[in-house]
Amino acid sequence: MNAAAQDTAAQDATAPAPQPDAAARDILAAVRAGRTSDLPGLLKPLDRAQRRELLAELKVLRADLRSQGWENWRERDLVNPALVVAGAGCTTGAAAAASWIAARDLRRWQGLPVDALLEVLSDREPRLLGDLAHRLAARAATAEQDYPLIRTLVGIAGCAMPTTDGCLEGWASSLPAARTSLAEALRGDPYTAELVPHLFETAEPVAALGNWSGEPVGRYHWPTALTAVAQEGLVDRTVLLDGCTARLLRGGTAPHLKPYLAILQALHPTAEEERERAADWIALAADAPSAVAGHAQQVLARLAATGGLAPRLLTDMSLTVLFRPEKKLVRAQLVLLGRELVRDPSAAPELLPVLGEAFGHTDTGIQERALKLAAAHLVADPEVRAGLAASAHLLSPLHQARAVEVLGPDAAPAADSAPYREILPPPPARVPLAPAPESVEETVELVAAAVNSRSANAEEFERALDGLVRHAHRDREALAAALRPALAGRWWLDPERSHHFTSELPGIEHVAAAVLDVRPAEQADRSWPAPVGWRSDCHHPALHVASHARVTEAARHIADRPLPFLLAFPTHTSGSLDPHTLIERLAAYARLDETPGPADFAQALLRTRRDPTAVPGAAALGTPEGDRLAAWLGEEGLPAAVTRRTAPAGARHYDVWPEHLTLDTGERPTVLHRFPEPFRELGQARRAAGRCWDGDGDAALVAVLPEDRETLAAWSLPAITSCAVHEERGGTAVLPLLAAAGGPAGPALHLAVATGLGARHAEDRLSAVDALLALAARGELDAVRLGSDLGEQLTLGTVKPNRLADSLRTAAATGACATTWSVLEPALPALLTGAADPRGTGELLETAADCVEQSAVAAPQPAGLAAVAARGGRSRLVTQAARLAKAIDRNREQAPA
Repeated sequence: MNAAAQDTAAQDATAPAPQPDAAARDILAAVRAGRTSDLPGLLKPLDRAQRRELLAELKVLRADLRSQGWENWRERDLVNPALVVAGAGCTTGAAAAASWIAARDLRRWQGLPVDALLEVLSDREPRLLGDLAHRLAARAATAEQDYPLIRTLVGIAGCAMPTTDGCLEGWASSLPAARTSLAEALRGDPYTAELVPHLFETAEPVAALGNWSGEPVGRYHWPTALTAVAQEGLVDRTVLLDGCTARLLRGGTAPHLKPYLAILQALHPTAEEERERAADWIALAADAPSAVAGHAQQVLARLAATGGLAPRLLTDMSLTVLFRPEKKLVRAQLVLLGRELVRDPSAAPELLPVLGEAFGHTDTGIQERALKLAAAHLVADPEVRAGLAASAHLLSPLHQARAVEVLGPDAAPAADSAPYREILPPPPARVPLAPAPESVEETVELVAAAVNSRSANAEEFERALDGLVRHAHRDREALAAALRPALAGRWWLDPERSHHFTSELPGIEHVAAAVLDVRPAEQADRSWPAPVGWRSDCHHPALHVASHARVTEAARHIADRPLPFLLAFPTHTSGSLDPHTLIERLAAYARLDETPGPADFAQALLRTRRDPTAVPGAAALGTPEGDRLAAWLGEEGLPAAVTRRTAPAGARHYDVWPEHLTLDTGERPTVLHRFPEPFRELGQARRAAGRCWDGDGDAALVAVLPEDRETLAAWSLPAITSCAVHEERGGTAVLPLLAAAGGPAGPALHLAVATGLGARHAEDRLSAVDALLALAARGELDAVRLGSDLGEQLTLGTVKPNRLADSLRTAAATGACATTWSVLEPALPALLTGAADPRGTGELLETAADCVEQSAVAAPQPAGLAAVAARGGRSRLVTQAARLAKAIDRNREQAPA
């Protein structure tokens, strides 16, 4: 390059960027003002080169809007629709236009300005518009919202309508909008025949299919409307039948499959159509959700009644249906087998062997029906008899004698010489907490993870907090230099946004900000965070304030004189602190001539495991903190008294509560009078009342009082009771944590577990079962107390027998039959003597009988059992009472003297 050329290049490089011309400036002004309707006219005179230059300016504007904080949402909402139109008008290809129009940052809740977009795209070739429509339809996040634009583009281009899931959602939801009924909308829509077959191919059900109103005669009832257009020939009936069965075979949840089942039923398949799909019905009866399987079972029953189902197919079907847990389906299948055996006795050798599957069913009533069916139709074929006899060991002991009568001596159960062995889970281990990170790099990594993660656990928080304190004491400048880039994305480090920082930051961020010397713009001059400003029936605010007091104190010390380490850093993952470790830490403080932080020391006391052997070591320290620790390990640290009462029915805290049990906690004078102000609410007497609204982070809250689970159980009882009486979720999640925590496992914890066993939702009951088994594994379960609590809760109606049966059946299924029976035994009299609602008692007695039969426990009959068993009749209650009574008597007879 010669000298002249170099001079020219240098001038070009230093020259200012070209400014937009007048037309471009007008368009940018219209975009910034949100004048969307003016843009088509402003864009029309521009040529390709001008549009390319303008698009670059629009991209700059878009990036600027995207970089702005949430506080500028009004400006973005004003500009974005105009920016979409302007950008679409400046792009030249379908791919670029689709990417711009469908960009999520250019829309929030707003729909597209369809008319303006169509006007700026009106000069494009039809082929390009069709390509654009298909590209927009392929974008799953926005295709449904963009359906009006896609439909118009397809109409202009004359191309096929896209059949993506989002496009189908948009089409289906748009149909009834301008019509008097859905059927009329389908008749008048030009894409009905093309799109209806694809409704059964979407990954998720099209939402509109399940959004019909009222009865089948409703105007927007999809099954009725599709049946109508099929009858008129607008849609192929076979396509609908095949689509429904194929979609049902794909599987899914019952709500997802409900609309397809409704369409199938509305079509009323003929006998021939049902016969052609026999294999599909068998597959659905085996694996589909109950409602779908029940329909398939009814179809197959109709086919069998007319001889349209071969014995081989009925056998295949029965082998799978009899294995299902739904008792209704199993009973119906036994009825179907009985009818077929009556209609065609020659099918007995092929059908009877499948009854062995029913011998192993958990319901002894189903076992009895299967045995009766075998007795009624048993044939002379020795192979059939031997096969059934081989399965007879699956029968309950209640039916084994009858099985020997029907099937012969081969059906007698083999003698079991091995004694019953109770299987309990391993007791919750006391897992040591990893020490604070040794290096600055590890500390920064842990802090960044805790700050940026929404699911940081209590262990990570404690290690990060202690790491910050330790390294700030050693070299705060080095820590700050490493920490700042790791937290660069936090809003309170942004100079343009930090003016919003006018109060304390949550959790570990507050200490990190102190390390970086970032303080609120208007920080109040106080030593502590504001205590609870009002007395709450919920315990969470008090626990949160106490927990945050440590954070505030640590941050203040970092700014003034960093502490060498934290006294309250737990020694175990539960939050518990070994007293000997605390003594060593206090001795180290004394050698360093450091004064413990009041909040840190208060939390350390609350976490300290009560061990009398540590008292002499604490007293020997000769410091005020050592004396306080020694006193705390004695009388001063005893948990608050817990008082039980029955709260009357009534409205409290926006809820109507039935009569229920509550637990009140008394004062803890030492906490109330000698602890720092943020902790004193924990020492107040607390009268339990309504539901807790602030519950979250159970592990972190348990870590505040890890050695006082009785108090925590008493405070948690209202939330647990809400899971039973108000069908709330999540209140029992604290129970396994309390079962693994320290302190006595007394009346409060047992009542909380008893209440949780009656929760409405299965996942909540499972948490209570986990707590029950953990207490048993640790040797802390008082079965009589828990059973008595269950009896009282059953009497009050807080716990329903069927829910309790499900919980205890789950516990027994783990191998803890003797434990389960020990809990059930004291609970049953409340149901058997008429004190409690008897509904569901039969299911509970069945669980009890299973446990007694499995564990061979020798125990007296519960009060009222003999009277119920002697009532007569075939109800489940009487049948299972008789079974339980016989099992108890048999075990007592067989028990060694």
